[in-house]
Amino acid sequence: MTVDKSRIRDAATVIVLRDPTSAPHVLMGQRGAKAAFMPNKFVFPGGAVDAEDSAVPLARSLPALCAERLCEDSARDIARPLAVAAIRELWEETGLVLGQPGTWPGDVPPDWLGYAKTGHLPDASALQFVFRAITPPGNPRRFDARFFLADAAHVSSDLDDFSAACEELSHLQWVPLKDARRFDLPFITEVVLAEIAARAGDPEPPVSVPFFRNDDEESLFLRLRGIRPLPSPTE
Repeated sequence: MTVDKSRIRDAATVIVLRDPTSAPHVLMGQRGAKAAFMPNKFVFPGGAVDAEDSAVPLARSLPALCAERLCEDSARDIARPLAVAAIRELWEETGLVLGQPGTWPGDVPPDWLGYAKTGHLPDASALQFVFRAITPPGNPRRFDARFFLADAAHVSSDLDDFSAACEELSHLQWVPLKDARRFDLPFITEVVLAEIAARAGDPEPPVSVPFFRNDDEESLFLRLRGIRPLPSPTE
């Protein structure tokens, strides 16, 4: 079966924030030069939602407010699979475990075998839904990406051990938040970093979430809860 890579796919991105109140750092890595999407750019861990993500057990669910925001302007309830995808992508691309000690019920999906061997169940309770962006038309691949913020204190593994990471991201490192925009970043990553800088150290999920929506007619900055226009960052 031929896969239409131009269709918009649901995706999850994770911004892990270390030492948020004293010396905030974010975890970033560089995409490969031959990557079809955003080659050479420094990005946060993340990727598309898999079909199996909706069936993966969670030790704890997303905060209720975040789950509610994720369902706004969406045709279906995507909150759970997005949270699972965020935790899976963090594990695959960095080797970090966002989870609680526990035993998996039943068979472990193939993509989760390595994670399950650490003795943890995925835990979504530390994820804050903080941003949403749809890739503009004309790109080789398009994603409806939801960005989650997580305090590194909730990571159950060694924050400096990336030995279990796949090779999708190179140069994994904790970047000082104040210096992150000096890297070669996608435009939307720069916008998200500004949002994160304003939220560093806040333990509560945001009441409203910025939404950068792109379609064939126009690009809009909106907010999820009330959907009211925001000024464009380029203005």
